[in-house]
Amino acid sequence: MVRKPVVATISKGGYLQGNMSGRLPSMGDQEPPGQEKVVLKKKITLLRGVSIIIGTVIGSGIFISPKGILQNTGSVGMSLVFWSACGVLSLFGALSYAELGTSIKKSGGHYTYILEVFGPLLAFVRVWVELLVIRPGATAVISLAFGRYILEPFFIQCEIPELAIKLVTAVGITVVMVLNSTSVSWSARIQIFLTFCKLTAILIIIVPGVIQLIKGQTHHFKDAFSGRDTSLMGLPLAFYYGMYAYAGWFYLNFITEEVDNPEK
Repeated sequence: MVRKPVVATISKGGYLQGNMSGRLPSMGDQEPPGQEKVVLKKKITLLRGVSIIIGTVIGSGIFISPKGILQNTGSVGMSLVFWSACGVLSLFGALSYAELGTSIKKSGGHYTYILEVFGPLLAFVRVWVELLVIRPGATAVISLAFGRYILEPFFIQCEIPELAIKLVTAVGITVVMVLNSTSVSWSARIQIFLTFCKLTAILIIIVPGVIQLIKGQTHHFKDAFSGRDTSLMGLPLAFYYGMYAYAGWFYLNFITEEVDNPEK
């Protein structure tokens, strides 16, 4: 009786495939002839990639942050300065990540780049901070804003119950989790649809404002820097609000291996 060699494999959707000796391949292993390597399918096209970036940048932050920036800067002119500074800084970050995404074609975003440059220790610390602090906090803010905006039309005459907001928030998080776990294609299609919805909402806000400017409604820009005294303690918070509104330009780098032709 001849004992057959054990082949370690992972079911559909898996990432690594074992070799004929029964162990997972290391970075330097060569694939044996005739044995196919299991990789993530490249289902993120140009349109889907652009939709992911636009859909994450245009989120709850753009609707929440303007109030915080204006309150902490004290004047219209200073708030516009902060909006411009945060936009330029975000642009530099996005261009840097575009370069990293085409140079290091691995999924993982921040974790992958820190792992490549600084080694596994700092990468491990970064991913745990992401999992325990950054991601839960950001998800909570976005989801609670989603729940409040969904219920707003039904509670025009009264205050929205906090329990109702939390229930809608929990349902929204669950639906998104199930959808992303089920199908990359359907997630991308819904992302494209939601991106167009967000762009429509932004245009509904921008177009009437531009029309008012054309009509000469510019009294808010006269003495734009006059107002209450700007507090130095509030400026970092205003800057944080601005960066939060622009956040999202790095999300495509988390799924680089699923992007079809990243250079494009």
